[in-house]
Order: sequence, then structure tokens, then C-alpha cells
Amino acid sequence: MPHDRPTLRQFLLKDYRTHGTEKDLVFLLEDIATACRVIASRIRNGSFAGDLGSAGSTNIQGETQKQLDVIANDEFEGHCRNCSRVAALVSEEVEDVIWLKATPAVGDYIVYFDPLDGSSNLDVNLSVGSIFSIVQLTEAIDASDDRTVLRRGTEQICAGYAVYGPAMSFVITTGAGVHGFTNHLGSGEFRLVSRDMTIPEETDEFAINASRHSSWNQPIRRYFDECVAGKDGPRGKTFNMRWTASMVLDIHRILTRGGVFLYPDDSANRAQGGKLRLLYEANPMAMLIEQAGGRATTGRDRILDVQPTSSHQRVPVIFGSKAEVERIEGYFEESPVSVGAQDPV
Repeated sequence: MPHDRPTLRQFLLKDYRTHGTEKDLVFLLEDIATACRVIASRIRNGSFAGDLGSAGSTNIQGETQKQLDVIANDEFEGHCRNCSRVAALVSEEVEDVIWLKATPAVGDYIVYFDPLDGSSNLDVNLSVGSIFSIVQLTEAIDASDDRTVLRRGTEQICAGYAVYGPAMSFVITTGAGVHGFTNHLGSGEFRLVSRDMTIPEETDEFAINASRHSSWNQPIRRYFDECVAGKDGPRGKTFNMRWTASMVLDIHRILTRGGVFLYPDDSANRAQGGKLRLLYEANPMAMLIEQAGGRATTGRDRILDVQPTSSHQRVPVIFGSKAEVERIEGYFEESPVSVGAQDPV
């Protein structure tokens, strides 16, 4: 029964007493969960409200915005404004940093978010999600300088995501494990369903966009080819390949049952640094993956150690089961060609 499971508030208040989580962070996470619940409702009723389809605009990445991209961004921004300690917001859908405080002080928060990951799936009724992370300032910063929000992933105090699927999932870490909640439709409450989610070290499942095979560098192509070779190949076992075109869903599957997610840089996206954005996609997912016992890398560097150079910086990402990610890193170490160079096919 749902009432046998702690609510998100009960869980966070226990976290507050046990691990010293600040009450303002508890309130902020509740506001983010509310934003996600509203977004889920807007998605569910999008066909009736006329919210599906293009918004007729593009975001900073040059990607066509869906109406629900804009709606989700507004919900995140509006609910995060409820917390007086949020100094700034960094969104995939907005070019500039959104400053909420003129004089950000020690202890204030910066919230980074992708309000609607995988929105290209909306028109065909596939699941999508939201991603967020929170950094707490250890020094006062200058709100006139957008570079002050460029923080390494190691500074995150919290990360999480929502999945808008058959059930709405809300998964978070505050630095003490990864915990999953489900929204109970009867009460509207988020209830704990998965405590201390852990990624198995070994796996026989991977997620990658195989249509980009000809553009990959040698280490990624080697890993893929070995996996698809199956029992007769060098790995000596059969691998399952999954790809949903929404990182949230692929990472949720990995946190649930193990696996590897790869979106490397390649000859088609290398000039931009890769595909996925560091601050509001790669960093929060890397924190969740590491907290669950997995590994998160660019192929050569730990994701959380990458120093951001811009608010919308892109990076290659390899997330998932530790032993498998380490194998891929080994392939990069053996490759004579640097990540930034064009590999021969």
C-alpha cells in the first residue's frame, strides 16, 4: 500500500536530521517535484490543450523548441523562484543565465536544469523527462558575470530527474545514495519506491545511437563491434542494445538494472564538443551514476572534474556499470589517436 512508504517530504526531513540537509534545500526540492508534477499533467493533456508540436522558435543550441519545452521551462523557473536562496538559474532553453539575486551570497543556490529531455518523443507518445542539479555557493559571486555559474560537477550538492512515463518517477541524490520515488495518482504524493539504487558492476546491455557508427572514433567503434559480435565475438556473450533518444530514460534503466549509456563525440559533432550539455545534463547524471556505484567519463576524464567554459558547453559522455565503463576507458588509453582528432574509419 502507498501509505506504507515514506513521502518525499518525510524522506527529505529524515535526510535533514541524518545528513544535515538544509531545510531550504528540502523546500526547493519539493518545489522542483511540484514543477515536475505540473509538467507531467501538461504532457498528459497536451493533445487536448493544443500544447503538442513546435513552438516556432529555437533554443541556444539551434534546436527547434516544442511548445512543451517552453512550458516546462516556465514551470521550472516559476517554482524555483519560490526559494529565496536561489541566486541563479541555468536552463537549456534560455541563452543567458537567469539571475534572481543582485548580490548572491555564501550559502545561496544555483539551479541547473533541462526542463524537458527527449521532447522529440512527444509527438509519438514516448516517455520524456526532466533533469536538474543544485550547487551551493561557498563564496559571494558577481551577478553581472555569467562566468561565475561555471562550476565543476564536484560542487553539486544535489541532482535528480523525473521520468514522465506510465508512472511518473522522481529520482534524487543529496550525496548519500540514490533514491527513487513514484507519484501516486490518487493522492498526488511522491512515495519512496527504491532506496539506495545501485548499478551492477557488470552488464550485458548498452545504449547508443548506432546510426552514427561511421562517425565514431576507434575506441567507441571497437566497443560497439565487440558487443554486437555476441557469443562468437571477443566478449563471448550476447549484449542487448537499447536506445530511446532520451537520456533520462536510458539512465533510469541503467539505475534500475544496469547497463552503459554512450553519447561520444564523433566526426559530426566534435567541433561542438559532443552532443550533451555539461552543466544541466552530464553533471547531474554523472553525480547520480557515481552515487549509485557506477562510473561517468568522457572517455578520458571523469565528468565531474571537467571545468566548464560556457553555460551551454557540450561534452562526450559514457555512463554506467563500472567494469564496462573502465573497459571503454582502457580502449581510449590504447588508442593512438586523441579524442579531438579525426579517427580513420
